[in-house]
Amino acid sequence: MAIDVTHAAVGLIDLLFRQGQFKDVPGMAQPPFVPGLEVAGTIRALGEGVTGFNVGEKVVAMSGTGTGGYASVYIAPTHVVISTEGYAIDPALAVSVIPNAAMAHVALTRVAHLAEGETVLVHGALGGFAAAFPGIAKRLGASRVVGSVRASKLEAAARTKLPYDRIVDSADLTSALADEKFDVVIDAVGGAVRSQSFALMRPGSRLIVAGNASGDWSHEVKTNDLWLGCVSVTGFNAGAYLPTHPHTIRPALEAALRVAADGLGEMEIDVLPFSKAVTAHERMESRALNGRIVLTPDG
Repeated sequence: MAIDVTHAAVGLIDLLFRQGQFKDVPGMAQPPFVPGLEVAGTIRALGEGVTGFNVGEKVVAMSGTGTGGYASVYIAPTHVVISTEGYAIDPALAVSVIPNAAMAHVALTRVAHLAEGETVLVHGALGGFAAAFPGIAKRLGASRVVGSVRASKLEAAARTKLPYDRIVDSADLTSALADEKFDVVIDAVGGAVRSQSFALMRPGSRLIVAGNASGDWSHEVKTNDLWLGCVSVTGFNAGAYLPTHPHTIRPALEAALRVAADGLGEMEIDVLPFSKAVTAHERMESRALNGRIVLTPDG
C-alpha cells in the first residue's frame, strides 16, 4: 500500500546506515538510500488484492527494508502496517512507540521467552528502542522492570512516564542494584555496560544484545563464563529476525497498539520538519536526547 506520510521517526539505525557501519553486511541498506524505518500517515492507495484497510485510514508502518521513511509517500507491505483509526493516539507518539514496541514484543516473547513474574533490566532506558520494553514487559506479566541510563540523563529519567519501577546510573550498576538479580537483561548500549550486566544475572538469565549505542564494536564475551554461570547471550536484530519470522509481526503490532493506547509508552518527543533531518541526526549523535525525534513534511 501507499501511505501519505505525516510523521517519520528518526532512529539510531538511521545513523548507523548513514555512517556505513553495515556496508559489508549482506542484506543491509547500501547507498544511495532514503533513511527511515517507521512512518505514520494515511493510506493513499491500496495494492491489488489488499483487504482489511481503506483509503484515508490512519496507519503506522514498520519498514520491511529499514529505509524509505523520510519521504512524503511510503510504500509498505501490508503485513507490517497497523491501523490506528479510532484510537486517540497522537501520530508522533504512535510512530515513536508502536513499531519499537512491536519489536520489543518479539524480542521478549520469541527470543528472551519472558515468563510471568520474571524481572527485566533495560539499559539505555530512555532510548527509542529501549523505551519500548517496559510497557511490553509489564503487559507480559513482568513483576519488576528496572532501567539504567548515563548520569547526564538521570534528571530526565526522574520525570519519565515510562512504567519503570526504578532507573539507576549505568556507571555504577552493581552497587546501585546491590544484590538484585534479573531474569532478562535488554542491552542496546554495549561496551562496559554489557560487561557489568553479568554480575546482575542469575543461573538461567538471558541477556539480549539489541544494539550498540556505545559504539564499542570490539566488545567480546567469554563463552566459558556463560557455561559456568549458566546464562545465555542472544542477539536480536529485527531486520534479520522479522523477515524470516513474518508470522510474529501481526500479534506484535496488536500488542504494541494496546501499549500505546493505554499510555504505557509515553516519552519525550521533538518534532522537526524533513528539512531539519541533518539537525536531527546531529542531535542523535551528540546523545543530547531524552526520547525520540520525529520528522514531518515541510509546509
